[in-house]
Amino acid sequence: MASTVVAEELLQWRREQLKAGGQPSQLDWLLDLEGGVSWATLQQLRINPQQRLSLSHPLERLAELWQRHLRTQEPLQYLVGRCPWRDLELEVHAGALIPRQETELMLELAQELLGPDTEHGPKRWADLGTGSGCLALALARAWPRSQGWAVDASNEALAIAANNLNRYQLTKQVALLQGSWWEPLKPWFGSLELVVSNPPYIPTAVWQQLEPQVRDFEPALALDGGDDGLNAVRAIAAGACEGLAPGGWLLLEHHHDQSAAVLEVLDSAGLEQLQAHPDLEGVQRFASGRRPCTPCR
Repeated sequence: MASTVVAEELLQWRREQLKAGGQPSQLDWLLDLEGGVSWATLQQLRINPQQRLSLSHPLERLAELWQRHLRTQEPLQYLVGRCPWRDLELEVHAGALIPRQETELMLELAQELLGPDTEHGPKRWADLGTGSGCLALALARAWPRSQGWAVDASNEALAIAANNLNRYQLTKQVALLQGSWWEPLKPWFGSLELVVSNPPYIPTAVWQQLEPQVRDFEPALALDGGDDGLNAVRAIAAGACEGLAPGGWLLLEHHHDQSAAVLEVLDSAGLEQLQAHPDLEGVQRFASGRRPCTPCR
């Protein structure tokens, strides 16, 4: 339900909410996504405090969400039910991981790996552990002539991914499969030119010490990677030479301190042309490897 407020009233409301706690950037995110007031608009209001503006939801509703966030530590993305990611606005709920900004880079990395000789992109690709479906959506939009499969062990996550694919009219291009990593993809083994994954990679002891809004609300299935954080990475690497097409690429996201270990896992699995890739802050956060055109060793 929309409502109209004076700028001065909104700014005072913002000050009162922050007195109760929380980060200004988080409150401004809520104002933007649920209130319809962008950060740029918020700055302009200080110059013209008598300006009137329309809110997507009344201040009472925004205050209710903010206070609940402060009280329970539940992520605002789950409270609002949406999350902006790249040029998309995705449905998100507690059954799937909240898409992170660093994961956005995986599309560009995938495009670099496939190279200029693949003008129309891979014919077949897969996203293992799709969660909200963010990577599958990005790949499908980048390569509209391709066919993709999005795999997840969680039926709850797949339901969220299905809603997002439906919203962007990509349900015919991307098929959803329930199961563990490569297992649902057996009918297409040997034909997948690209497989991407943002698997659970946080060591259990580290996951147990995460801030409550992550540890207590986001699914452990998407975060807890076992004692050293590499359980899922090993499982995915182990199936790569059978699942990928000859010359096909595997691209993974991993923990900020796992680069050498992940590359070793990929090497042991028989992949070649191994590369570490940095995120926007220069941290080695991604790894890639290619199935040889001859049988894997």
